[in-house]
Amino acid sequence: MEWNGRAFALVDTGGIVPGGEEFMQDEIFIQARTAVQEADVIVFVVDALDGPTPVDEEVADVLRRADRPVIVAVNKTDNARRAADVPEFYGLGVGDVMGISALNGRDVADLLDEVVKLLPPEEPEEEESDTIRVALVGRPNVGKSSLLNALVGEQRAIVSSVPGTTRDAVDTELQFGEDRFTLVDTAGIRRSGKVAGSVEYYMVLRAEKAIERADVTALVIDANEGVTDGDARVGGLSNDHGRGCVIIVNKWDLVSATQMHSYAQEVKAKLPFLEYAPVIFTSAKTGRGVKDILPTVKVAADNHALRIPTAELNRVIRDAVDARPYTRRGRELKVKYASEVRVKPPTVVLWVNSPDITHASYERYLINRLRDAFGFVGTPIRLMLRGGRSKEDKG
Repeated sequence: MEWNGRAFALVDTGGIVPGGEEFMQDEIFIQARTAVQEADVIVFVVDALDGPTPVDEEVADVLRRADRPVIVAVNKTDNARRAADVPEFYGLGVGDVMGISALNGRDVADLLDEVVKLLPPEEPEEEESDTIRVALVGRPNVGKSSLLNALVGEQRAIVSSVPGTTRDAVDTELQFGEDRFTLVDTAGIRRSGKVAGSVEYYMVLRAEKAIERADVTALVIDANEGVTDGDARVGGLSNDHGRGCVIIVNKWDLVSATQMHSYAQEVKAKLPFLEYAPVIFTSAKTGRGVKDILPTVKVAADNHALRIPTAELNRVIRDAVDARPYTRRGRELKVKYASEVRVKPPTVVLWVNSPDITHASYERYLINRLRDAFGFVGTPIRLMLRGGRSKEDKG
């Protein structure tokens, strides 16, 4: 979301409900604790009607050890009588206390003002460089660290380990031939917890930070377990952020080599939004396939930054439309001009007579024709339709 010109991610966790003596190990509680570890600011929501409860005290105890700024938001403070009870929540001893009402919006704007004040300074945008930034992401125990070590050992040319721009991250720079790569650190899973669901939740939070800083996402999947919901979420984040992507199926030494083709098809079927991503089979243990990772990432990065000459782009689009004209409710789509307006990812604008008449399936058809003509392996393509063209556009 965005408030007062500052963009930030807002993470909502499930409500913590006591369930006997073991409720502190409840999955929701563990999930909340992992979110706290990732947060820059914590909003601790409590109930004005209930007053401070034993559960609030337990949560407050966790938050006191989190070393993060905390705002206690006393919800359901709908009138002056309830507002008078707000100060008793200072007894939790975890931070400033504010009365709000989520139901009618009372003082929610003030709460957001305080959140923005407590956020760390915005990180400056990194300067463009020839270094290919790669986010190596995946669930715990899929072999990310082993692959990183194998890559380092394979190249025998570590340039340096440099501080990342997110908390606790240290990036690794490698030289491969004439190309330099920065492996963007996901900072690892510090505490796996006891519940698988919370681990994947934590993994997604970590992965998104790494993806935001990368050119290409290397999504590592365990060959024995196949594609999980967590893998799909991370792959979706990569696509949504417009990053290039390579899928690495690790631990392939434990699976029959004859299954490679069918396995790749199964991966693509479960990750249809990453149909453009090449699939590599590796074994960090034996070194099999590791030498293919950086060259494949290089291909994805090159396509991610690929610029197509305007004349060639218009020829391909024109031929695609001529081969399969599109008409809807008696209105025929006419493409006047095509232009690649940016890269990373490649973004193509079509100036058409009626941008509102096309269907998503036809746009996919045009994107597939672009892939047939120019490759674009390993990168998403953004296609936008606009009505008419101005003189500036024609220039």
